[in-house]
Amino acid sequence: MSEFKFKKKYGQNFLQNKNIVKKIALTATVSPNSLIIEVGPGSGNLTVPMAELYKDSNILAYEVDNSLEYILFDKIKDYNNVHVLFNDFLKADIVSDVRKYSYSNLYFISNVPYYITTPILFKLIDSDLVFEKIVMMVQKEVGDRFCSGVSKKEYSALTVILNYYFNVKKEFIVDRNQFYPRPNVDSVVVSFTNRKDKEKLIDKDFFLKLVHDSFQYKRKTLRNNLKKYDLDKVSLVLKKYGYDLNVRAEALSYKVFVDISNALS
Repeated sequence: MSEFKFKKKYGQNFLQNKNIVKKIALTATVSPNSLIIEVGPGSGNLTVPMAELYKDSNILAYEVDNSLEYILFDKIKDYNNVHVLFNDFLKADIVSDVRKYSYSNLYFISNVPYYITTPILFKLIDSDLVFEKIVMMVQKEVGDRFCSGVSKKEYSALTVILNYYFNVKKEFIVDRNQFYPRPNVDSVVVSFTNRKDKEKLIDKDFFLKLVHDSFQYKRKTLRNNLKKYDLDKVSLVLKKYGYDLNVRAEALSYKVFVDISNALS
């Protein structure tokens, strides 16, 4: 791809190591007759191995950079199970797009553009589509936040939300020297397996807002961060878990937030 001009605004760093690419594709263990969503296929480095490994499944890839069309189509011309939409994934109606396919299970496998990692995850969650597994390569620092335990410095609102929806696992590290152009950070492949035993949420949107508000000022207590909420009800839930309103959000598991959300909804 020496003739291709990499665009910093799209976060274009292409993984060159074919063994690592195949390892990413295999991490999902895709079942037959599935649909795989990929964001940012770029030059098809991950798309092609997936098309070969999962010949009985379809791949729906979203690429925002139209200048990659001639490179990408040349790579996938022999695979009739790959379908590319030159579209901004964050603006796409993925529910409508997915409805055009018949499939047994839905997967998301992608070396996502790092600058939109979190918006992509929230789009997948907000879609209400049921993903059997999501596999993403992300910046190592971001992966640490995804997989953080309670009371760790990386623990955040995003960690809480992801833990409600998924079993999150750090799969393996990818050194920065495996990319071209070379980024300034190492990467990590993270998997998100759909939690089939999710606790019932009365109001999903309220839960998301509550969690974000709880972490608004990380060094402040819930008494301060949630002062616009009914603190008497919040206190009753916290007491059940052995806490009071002077606790910080980073000390609470996602289950506590689910209970608080349902008590307030």
